[in-house]
Amino acid sequence: MSKLNALLAERILVLDGAMGTMLQQYGFSEADFRGDRFGNHTVPLAGNNDLLSITQPDAIYEVHAKYLEAGADIIETNTFSSTRIAMADYALEDYVEELNVASAKVARKAADDFTTKDPSKPRFVVGSIGPTNKTASMSPDVNDPGYRAVTFNELKAAYREQTLGLIKGGVDMLMVETVFDTLNAKAALFAIDEIKEEQQLDMPVMVSGTITDASGRTLSGQTVEAFLISISHIDLLSVGFNCALGADQLKPYIQRLGQETTRFVSAHPNAGLPNAFGEYDQTAEQMCILMEPYMADGLVNIIGGCCGSTPEHIAALAQAAAKHKPRPILQHA
Repeated sequence: MSKLNALLAERILVLDGAMGTMLQQYGFSEADFRGDRFGNHTVPLAGNNDLLSITQPDAIYEVHAKYLEAGADIIETNTFSSTRIAMADYALEDYVEELNVASAKVARKAADDFTTKDPSKPRFVVGSIGPTNKTASMSPDVNDPGYRAVTFNELKAAYREQTLGLIKGGVDMLMVETVFDTLNAKAALFAIDEIKEEQQLDMPVMVSGTITDASGRTLSGQTVEAFLISISHIDLLSVGFNCALGADQLKPYIQRLGQETTRFVSAHPNAGLPNAFGEYDQTAEQMCILMEPYMADGLVNIIGGCCGSTPEHIAALAQAAAKHKPRPILQHA
């Protein structure tokens, strides 16, 4: 992926925005989520956005196309929850490979269509690998602190299955994202490394953690520096943070990360903090005003949006990114 590295050294690359925020606008019903394929499924499927890659692929393509039109260089597959562990909530464990392949293929088609239109601006697909809905480091039962709802090996097997599907579907790279428990992320990275070695594959890997509150720590209690050290044995394309916080709250942690790593740095915060109804009110202009200092101060190589962000937010960020140089890479952290 020398082309990608060359571009990252040359300019700030733009990641897309939220998939869920966009899909909410379609107002899909239970029947829409089911499509013809899952009409007789015994468990409710509304809210399973990843399933839409199979049942409503045109809508997924349309969302990708809107972000690409807005100026995104990199789009994420619609696979944030496409693991056997997360899909157990919908009794869809046996469809995990198909979900990942289908999502990767629709993103691949969108990216290739836009690259064909303008070969001077190549577009890339990153396989989105979310944290699952279980944590390996903490007990979900306050009365039994030693209990774990999932094991490292179960996580590794689930991530292996997802990664194989994403690769089969044609992604350019992988992103272990929204990391709230680094042990979960390490299981994903172990699985990815194993597959890369087996297939003699040179596939870039991004990692993006989540600072959950003003304590400046991940949910499992790690500081920025501890998080970085925990994953520094892996050959990564980039490290960064996303979700949980808005751009103004996230900046100091991105700054600290950049002072310690020799990797590229990414940031895709939420469009502010959610209001009382769980909605995001921050406009594209407001978000861009807060995020342009990330670029002006030379803190990032990849920038985008998480929850609440739309193509309008990404268009504003893309315009700002074009005016600034990427973060210079440290030779020694």
